[in-house]
Formats: sequence, structure tokens, C-alpha cells
Amino acid sequence: MTSTAQQIDSFIESRLNDYIEETAELCRVPSVSAKADRPVMAQCARLVGTILERHGFSVQQFETEGNPIVVGRATGKSERTLLFYNHYDVQPPEPLDLWTSPPFEPEVRNGALYARGAKDDKGEFLARLAAVDAVRAAHGDELPCGVTFILEGEEEISSPHIAQFVQEHLDLLKSHGSIWEEGMQNDRGQLIDALGRRGILAVELQAHTLTRDAHSGSAHLLPNAAWRLLRALSVLKGTDERILIPGFYDRVKPPSTLDEQLLVTFPSDEEAMRAELGISELGERQFVRGATGASYVRAVFQPTCNIAGIWAGYQGPGMKTVIPAVATAKVDFRLVPDQDPQEVFNSLRRYLDDEGFSDIKLTWLGAMWPQKGEADEPLVALTARTAEEVYGQPSLLIPLSGGSSPVYAFARPLGIPVVSPGVGYPGSRTHSPDEHVRLKDFSDGARHIARILDEFDALA
Repeated sequence: MTSTAQQIDSFIESRLNDYIEETAELCRVPSVSAKADRPVMAQCARLVGTILERHGFSVQQFETEGNPIVVGRATGKSERTLLFYNHYDVQPPEPLDLWTSPPFEPEVRNGALYARGAKDDKGEFLARLAAVDAVRAAHGDELPCGVTFILEGEEEISSPHIAQFVQEHLDLLKSHGSIWEEGMQNDRGQLIDALGRRGILAVELQAHTLTRDAHSGSAHLLPNAAWRLLRALSVLKGTDERILIPGFYDRVKPPSTLDEQLLVTFPSDEEAMRAELGISELGERQFVRGATGASYVRAVFQPTCNIAGIWAGYQGPGMKTVIPAVATAKVDFRLVPDQDPQEVFNSLRRYLDDEGFSDIKLTWLGAMWPQKGEADEPLVALTARTAEEVYGQPSLLIPLSGGSSPVYAFARPLGIPVVSPGVGYPGSRTHSPDEHVRLKDFSDGARHIARILDEFDALA
């Protein structure tokens, strides 16, 4: 270990409790973007700016049609700049009765900080500030390169304004690489670096057949909205799981040779997934398309059409003999490179019309575009090498993760590589009750990111 690395580690260890307290301070603000509470979101944005200023950043806050975007900047010895993307909004905490302690009353117990946002994404943000402080201290209060933080308050609702903001502020955000919002290690303690994320298109379909619910004794005469919706949904995907929208697969880009090599070497969690969710090898409860072995790992490159929720008519106990007047379904499509959610939405509308479902109301709920980086980027190699120094074993690269995030909004227009080290582990309970960050993971994540920042200028 170099003397600089030793200084970094000592600094983070000596100040760890201070950073955990700052994380708790931020977690006390119930910044749930889905609730659209503008005053609370503005309060959280102001606190983010205050925290950045505490750590030596010049801060600008930008208003959007949604929640504010906060940008913090600090100069360094070189003109190269490392961009950190984070978000200050969190998921809804419900169901509240499953929390051991209240979600917005942070509590440290069993070596971890418990609160909504402790991991996703407020703990990640503070761990990065700890890394910046440690590097600055190791270099005589001067950073080796510039650092820019950008934090938005709408990531958990598909980041509807971030792409436009980036396009309008390319000079402000000019950088040479980015560390993304969050990351994690697997159950073996190996850091996982996801090089890409799938895109998403979320829509709502609604059938409306009557002015009100009616008595089911008239079902021989009156059209049922639930049946109408089910018939519309049935034309979206075949029993072989192939999506039937014309042209849907035209822009699907298959994995590259290097992607295939990474997939082959990536440890499969197939058996753990079977055990956790009760998946069988045969029958109706097997993986989609019977995926197993190599096809299980490779399945992430398949786009999807998922019914996330569906409801109509009476939902209570016992019977109520009604004909539903309205039926609604929420559907999401996970998209792979190089699919375009706007094109998919337009194709879906045309397809429903052509299939005789022009009466089905189709509403756009949100979208993100897919984005995949390359494994041979120098920043990827630096992230892997320094991860091994911190975690004591080689990290893992995965070419594409199943989820979605606004990586595309930055990587494409700024032309930069993106990596995703972080402070999570499989039991962090992100988006779930009892979300937490382990203090050791917070420290290790900060130590790792500090090493990346310390050597980033040498990649020029």
C-alpha cells in the first residue's frame, strides 16, 4: 500500500462517524419524489447544497419543471474532471409496519445505519464526499483533478428532466469520466461493476366500456372492461415470450464478443434465485424461456414486456356481482441497446390500433434509454485494480444489468466512460423496509472511490 493510500484510509477511518451523522442528517428529510411534495423536495435540495459547501464545493441550484438539480464543483491541479452523479430522492417507505425503526428516523445498530436512503442514494453520496475529502487531505488540501457533483431529485421516478438539463449544460458538466450513483459487492465480497443498464418504457393501458359499473346480471348485454383490457394485453406477447409489436426487435443489438466473454466468466446466481423465489426447473414456475446455465446469464440481453399491475371492478372480500366499467394495467418494457423507447411507444400505439384496440387509452408514464459502455476503457481497468486493493479479491464486470438508470443522459452527450463502485451488498434492502448501509461497506466504498480519484488524472 502506498503512503497516499495509507493517508486516505486513516483519514476516512478517523472521520467515519462524522460522515455517518451527515448521512443520517440527509436521511431525516422524507424526500420521496413519488409523493410530489415540492416543499420537502426543495428542502432536501437545499440541504444537499449546504453539505456540498461544507466540503469545499461551489454550488449552483437549478430549477426544473420538477425538482431542483444541484451541481457542486471543485477545481484540481489538472484540467481533467471526474463527474459524480447521485440523487437525493428516495423510494416510498411503505409498508411502514415492516420497519424495525421509523424510515426517516435514522438509527445505527448492529454496525449499520438504517433509514430510507441510507444506501440508495444518500449514503452513496456522503461516501463519495468522504473520498474527496480524504484525497484532498492527502494532497495538501488540493485535489489532483477537478470534481463535479450533480444530484437530481427525480431518479426514482425515471428522471424526466435530467437528459434535457445535461444537453443544456454541456459546458458546465464537461468531464472525462463518471462514477455513477451506486454500486455493490456480491455475497462473496467482490465488487460488481455494471458497464451498462437496460432502458425502460413504462405505460398505462386503460379500457373504458361503460359510464359506471353495472350489475353482472346484464353481462349478456354489457361489455366488460376487464375482458376488453385482457384481450388487448394478450396481443402484446406470445406464449413463447416473444413480443409481438411489429419492428420491436429491429434495433436490438446483440452482445459483442467481449460481452460474451464477460458473461461466461460472471458467476451465476441461478441457484440462489431458484431458492429465493421458488423457481422450478420444469413447469409453469420455471425461468422465462426455460433459461438455465448460459442462457440464464445471457437473458439480460433480451428485452421484456412486463405487466406490473392490473386492476378492475371489485377488489374486496367476498363477492360483488358487477361488470367493471374501467380496467387498467401498468406495463413496463425493459429495452436493450439500441432500442428507443419513443419508437417503441409509437409502434405500440399503431399496433393496438391495427389490432382493433384504438379505444384502449395508452399513457406514457416514463422512459429511460439503454446505455452500454466498453470493458476496455482505462477507467474500467483503474476501477477494477483499485477494487482489488480494497476488497482483497478481483472485481467482476457485467456488460449489462437488468435495471435502468439515466446513464444514457450523461455518457452519450458528454462522451465519457461510466463506472459504478459503491457501498452496497446483497442484503442492503434497497427500496425495501429496513434499508441500511453497513459502516464497513461505507468505509470500504469511500476508500475505493478515493483511490480512483487519486489516480484518475494519470489516465490522460
